[in-house]
Amino acid sequence: MSQSLLTLLIFIPIIGGVLTVACGEQRHGLAKWLALATSILTLALCIPLWTGFDASIATMQFVEDYAWIEAFHIRYTLGVDGFALPLVILTAMITVLVLISAWEVIDKLVAQYFGVMLILEGFMIGVFCAMDAMLFYVFFEAMLIPMFLIIGIWGGPNRVYATIKFFLYTFLGSVFMLVGLIYLYLQTVATGDPSFAISSFQSMPLTMSAQVWLFFAFLMAFAVKIPMFPVHTWLPDAHVEAPTGGSMVLAAIMLKIGGYGFIRFSLPVTPDASADLAWLMVALSLIAVIYIGLVALAQQDMKKLIAYSSISHMGFVTLGLFIAIALAFGRTTLDAAHLAIQGAMVQMISHGFISAAMFAGVGVLYDRVHSREISAYGGVTNTMPWFAALMVFFAMANSGLPGTSGFVGEFMVILATYQANGWVAAGAALTLILGAAYTLWMVKRVFFGEVANQNVEQLKDINFRETVVLGSLAGMVLLIGLWPKPLIDVMQPSVEQLAHQMTINKVPRTIKPALAPSP
Repeated sequence: MSQSLLTLLIFIPIIGGVLTVACGEQRHGLAKWLALATSILTLALCIPLWTGFDASIATMQFVEDYAWIEAFHIRYTLGVDGFALPLVILTAMITVLVLISAWEVIDKLVAQYFGVMLILEGFMIGVFCAMDAMLFYVFFEAMLIPMFLIIGIWGGPNRVYATIKFFLYTFLGSVFMLVGLIYLYLQTVATGDPSFAISSFQSMPLTMSAQVWLFFAFLMAFAVKIPMFPVHTWLPDAHVEAPTGGSMVLAAIMLKIGGYGFIRFSLPVTPDASADLAWLMVALSLIAVIYIGLVALAQQDMKKLIAYSSISHMGFVTLGLFIAIALAFGRTTLDAAHLAIQGAMVQMISHGFISAAMFAGVGVLYDRVHSREISAYGGVTNTMPWFAALMVFFAMANSGLPGTSGFVGEFMVILATYQANGWVAAGAALTLILGAAYTLWMVKRVFFGEVANQNVEQLKDINFRETVVLGSLAGMVLLIGLWPKPLIDVMQPSVEQLAHQMTINKVPRTIKPALAPSP
């Protein structure tokens, strides 16, 4: 089974999703159980993936390689390393919880919703496993279709506007990436060894001008996905209109594909351009961390506040990755670069659980009161004490409280950033203040004080299904916060390999650090 484990992880959800849709509305109960069983089976397959993974090597593992479109040298090649493995497992875990959270909430086209969610899971796992650039692109684009349907069919009153905006932003960015991939393929043709293999692109010598153009082509695709300032405006609209499950998947997994793209393409394929333009990426990351954090403070809609919070926290991912190349380029020691990359990866995984929990919590309140406005609540802790306790915990994690996963990644990135530039580190550290400000301000107005109105007075505490979802997420946030070592260990060889790739100068020149070190 290990020889086809990744194919099973990709296509079991896709096939299960098609069968779930085929159940139709008349058998929506069967559809839900079939979808849940499929998602649990997918998660179970992650166990041999984790136990069979050799965390001492950086090479791709569980590799599958078959001819696909031979005329263009496109192959069906899959594999996972220390970067892909945690993201595959995150995807499988979140999907199970998303389906459980939707069990009693989705009341129209139930079979279609559960089926589309499974198909989306398969496509997302495909992105993380693809070792062929064109296969990566196919999965990267295919994800748009299920999410387009999830927001457009089961979303809020302005879902059509949000869906079209989401699709146009992400699709337009992807077109630039496609042009970049075709250019790289033509370069391999010129060398006499035509291939779409990502590893071939990473080792290919490129001129500085070619690297700069490719860097911006990849940036257009991955910056939109994260999303980075200033191409972030689609995300709040998409989150506000998406159903709870859609918001959970969007924040927990789909945003991480942007960061993963930088790791797979931008940094190893265009190291010289990435190093020279690290100042730009660091500046945009700081804007996301600080400015978007201030924007979050002004929000009255809980979902929109958490959406802006996601943009701010994802700024730490890009900050860590490009601080890493600034530290690696021209340095004799790579320890600080390793720390920055590790911090970015831990932040991606941590944010996946925390953001999913925050959106699930807002969904719990919305299911009862049918309002996301902060002003519609107050004193919720009096009627929903268990729910309030969990949400306060997630709020603390979102604020970066030590002992939670929210602290680990951000602290590692700030620590590494300080070794590159103290002022940049100080700016990044502001997120700990801003995150606490907007998150705790929301918690104070929603959960504490006297019962604000009759709607709050009639609230019932979370049921078993909601407890399973929020409790599972709380457990993962606490586990990573107290014991991040297994996660760091599994990615360490891949981190070292990426840092080494960053130091390879494809353009001979006098090397200067992209960011001057602090005095």
